Amino acid sequence: MGLNITRKIIKSHLISGEMKAGEEIAIKIDQTLTQDATGTMAYLQFEALGIPKVKTELSVSYADHNMLQSSFENADDHRFLQTAAAKYGIYFSKPGNGICHQVHLERFAVPGKTLLGSDSHTPTAGGLGMLAIGAGGLDVAVAMGGGPFYLKMPKVVLVKLSGKLNPWVTSKDVILELLRRLTVKGGTGKIMEYGGDGVKTLSATERATITNMGAELGATTSIFPSDENTKRYMIAQKRGEDWIPLEAEPDAECDEIVEINLSELEPLIAKPHNPDNVSMVKDIAGLKVQQVCVGSCTNSSYMELMTVAAMLKGKSVHPDVSMVVSPGSKQVLEMIAKNDALTDIIKAGARILESACGPCIGMGQAPETNAISLRTFNRNFEGRSGTISANVYLCSPETAVASALAGVITDPRDVGERIEIEMYEKFCINDNMIIPPLGDRERAKVEIIRGPNIKPLPIGKEISEVYSGEVLLKVSNNISTDHIMPAGAKILPLRSNIPAISEYVFSMVDSDFSKRAKEKGGGIVIGGENYGQGSSREHAALAPMYLGLKVVIVKSFARIHLANLINFGILPLSFSNVDDYDKIDQGDQLEFSDLKKHIKIGEPVVLKNKTKNIEILCNYTLSERQKNILFAGGLLQFTKGAKNL
Repeated sequence: MGLNITRKIIKSHLISGEMKAGEEIAIKIDQTLTQDATGTMAYLQFEALGIPKVKTELSVSYADHNMLQSSFENADDHRFLQTAAAKYGIYFSKPGNGICHQVHLERFAVPGKTLLGSDSHTPTAGGLGMLAIGAGGLDVAVAMGGGPFYLKMPKVVLVKLSGKLNPWVTSKDVILELLRRLTVKGGTGKIMEYGGDGVKTLSATERATITNMGAELGATTSIFPSDENTKRYMIAQKRGEDWIPLEAEPDAECDEIVEINLSELEPLIAKPHNPDNVSMVKDIAGLKVQQVCVGSCTNSSYMELMTVAAMLKGKSVHPDVSMVVSPGSKQVLEMIAKNDALTDIIKAGARILESACGPCIGMGQAPETNAISLRTFNRNFEGRSGTISANVYLCSPETAVASALAGVITDPRDVGERIEIEMYEKFCINDNMIIPPLGDRERAKVEIIRGPNIKPLPIGKEISEVYSGEVLLKVSNNISTDHIMPAGAKILPLRSNIPAISEYVFSMVDSDFSKRAKEKGGGIVIGGENYGQGSSREHAALAPMYLGLKVVIVKSFARIHLANLINFGILPLSFSNVDDYDKIDQGDQLEFSDLKKHIKIGEPVVLKNKTKNIEILCNYTLSERQKNILFAGGLLQFTKGAKNL
């Protein structure tokens, strides 16, 4: 049996384990990336490992999430990140240089290499044939120290593309179609590998849009072949020497096949409040729109903003619509400024934001009360925009602009003939906002600067043999990390201060959760399916751990959040019988006996609901290594104690 692209890369990076679906494997990591919302914790964790310099081929620290400097916290954290990068041999991409995934695609992504990033949309680099995986910051810190990345060998799903996209149908519609079919948990435990004749019709940045939103499927990552389109993009970025051809062998097998005929797709849109709530644009056309946002790591490339400019040229945004545009990188902004496309966007009445995540992470541009906001982003969870009553729709830039001009949701096919934009053959290369690593002698002189908001790293405690606690909260299906640990302009500046940010744990769901957890000395959370979907932010495990949370029992977990819970010493259990979810209520007193004994020998854990006087069996999917991490109180303690680097 021949190898597909996924197995080729994993095989060349495999350190331990067998490439059998569901088996734990360890792979070598070539590159890492962090961003400022997750990076401060990652570098505090790396510092705690006591390693003087990163051991990866390349590591990059990006500042792109927290640009709003309404007080000292964000600026202080950016200085900490810059000095930490200088100390440990890491590239630093300054605030304003662009969104990590867009910049990494432009300047660093390499086909056939592995990338681990402390951001769930790290798979964007899969558009260039890179095995790029999102993870918690602690996993990234260990990888920077030379440790392998452990994961369960995913199934490989071949997404076989045929045909060619029709005018006004885009790569955003491809991934929305997959979400419509598979749902936000349809990719769990899987890698989406794209193939078929339709692949060659998609540019590198169109592919990156698709791999970016593969995160919304719950997939481990997504990947495209590295072919002539990849080569063309990398040559245009003056990185042609990094290109290699990479494709599946003719007799390669996969675990599943999904077929999509690109010629049959129509413009699609994800309705509130989940990325898989997808319908055709034409079916909801006419709904009045108050806000349109173009940008994010999903849709902010040069080609996309050139399309936006062409659609807006000589026209005006509807008087009732507020439209904002966020270029994905300084490179993109410079290029559209040079060719007057930026002028066309501004003249049409759109507001220009800096090259950063901005509204996508809730940093500004919160919609008005009860607004309909169309966004070219990747997530539309309730409240993520900053306005709890807003209804956020996800769509392509073409649908967004058509709707901004009309003032109502509009099928872009109704606006006339599409203007074709040719791929630029030579991008503007100006890396003056990327600070390269220092030499060893210079690094030794660097002092890491810490602002007063950067607090010591909390350390987890090992699992005890007997544990009892109250059910602090019971939640339903598809609870996201935004629900657990919200972002936004008010909360994100506290990311380096776990005691302060912990005040907001589950605040979108239950404003009294933090207070109750402190009063009870910690406790237990009960959840439904796909618990912890969305962002990789480890604060959604770290802050609850600080509050004393020791056990989470759910129907099923999202991959990254499950790993983060283990990394911080929180026991993740699932119901042996999902109907038992209905037998536990908030406020119930639960008790576990012989916890470590059962886990060591692999037996189900017996949960005693003392309030209802019943027993419930709980399962877990823990490797021997993960068991030892929990017994040590977390990955940091395990790594230091076992000298695993």
